[in-house]
Amino acid sequence: MGFSSRMDCCGQFVKYSLFIANFVIFVGGAIVFCLTLWTLVDRSFVNELLGTNLFSGAVYVLLVTSIIICLVSFLGCVGAGKEVKCLLLTYFIIVALVFVTMLIGGVLGYVFRERVQQTMRQEMRSTMALYGSRREITQAWDLTQERLQCCGVDTWHDWNRYGLVPESCCQELFGGQRKECTLFPTVTNLYNQGCLYVTTNFIRDHAAVIGGTSIAVAILMIFGMIFSCLLFNMIE
Repeated sequence: MGFSSRMDCCGQFVKYSLFIANFVIFVGGAIVFCLTLWTLVDRSFVNELLGTNLFSGAVYVLLVTSIIICLVSFLGCVGAGKEVKCLLLTYFIIVALVFVTMLIGGVLGYVFRERVQQTMRQEMRSTMALYGSRREITQAWDLTQERLQCCGVDTWHDWNRYGLVPESCCQELFGGQRKECTLFPTVTNLYNQGCLYVTTNFIRDHAAVIGGTSIAVAILMIFGMIFSCLLFNMIE
C-alpha cells in the first residue's frame, strides 16, 4: 500500500491528520466513559425514586458508546498507520453509524426532555406512599434527601399526606447530628428545596458536561470520516 508520487505529500498530511484526530477522539471517548461511570456510581440511588431506568439506561448507552468510540479510534489509527483500505472502510462505516446514533439520541433527548420531567414527578410521588414499607424505597429517599439536601418532590409539604416528615429532611448541624423537624417542620429546620428540582438540576448539569464532551467528540468524528474517506481514495 502507498501513495502515488504526486499525491505523496498530500497523502501524508491526510494520514497524520487522521491519526491525530483519532488520538483526540480516543481521549474524548475515555473522558465520556469516566464521566458516565462517575454519574452511575455517584447517583445510582436516584433510580429507585424515578420508578424507571430511563436515566441510568441513557447513561449506560453513553457508556457503551464511549467504549466503542475508543475501540474504533484505535482501529482508525491502525488503518492510517498501516495504510490498510479494508480497515479504513470499516472505520468509516462504524464511525458513521455511531455518529448517526448519537445524533438521533441527542434529538430524542431534547424533544422528550419536558415529558421526562413530568414522568419523574409522577413516579416520585408514587414512591412516597411506599416510604417506610419498602426498604429500598426508604433508603433511596433518605439517601436522596440527605445527599442532595432536599425534601419531598416539589416541597416538604408533600410528606404531609403520607405522615410525618422523614428525619432525612432535617438540616444537618455537624458530626451527623440533625435538627429536630419531624414533629414541627419549619423552613428553619429542614431542607426547603424539592428533590425533583434538585434531581433535575443534577441530571441537567451532568448532561451538559457529558453532552458537551460528546458534541466535541462527534465533531472530531466528522473530521475522522472525512480524512478516512480521503485517505482511502489516495491509497493505491
